[in-house]
Amino acid sequence: MAYLLLKAALSGLIIAIVSEVARRAPGFGALIASLPLISVLGMIWLWRDTQDVARMAHHSTATFWFVLPSLPMFLVIPLLLNRGMGFWSALAIGCGLTVMLYLAMVWALGQFGVRL
Repeated sequence: MAYLLLKAALSGLIIAIVSEVARRAPGFGALIASLPLISVLGMIWLWRDTQDVARMAHHSTATFWFVLPSLPMFLVIPLLLNRGMGFWSALAIGCGLTVMLYLAMVWALGQFGVRL
């Protein structure tokens, strides 16, 4: 249980740091947020828990494929905000678009025999 709490605390600390830095310097906060810190931490935790090479390779590959459909969200949200849409609506639309693109990515890769 202590290990789980350590993982949660460290991951949460990174998110808190990003939000505090972004409040003062949005560009620098975005730079920190764009780093694959959560992915790297997830891989470290997964490796420490399993030391399974095949699982780690699959996780890393799947992360790559899931990052791609998430990228448009970071263009759609500011576009909507700059056109006067409220934050929560823009966020919901951006997240909804991402879910649809995730599903499309899983389907498209499945057509080529890639299973995520």
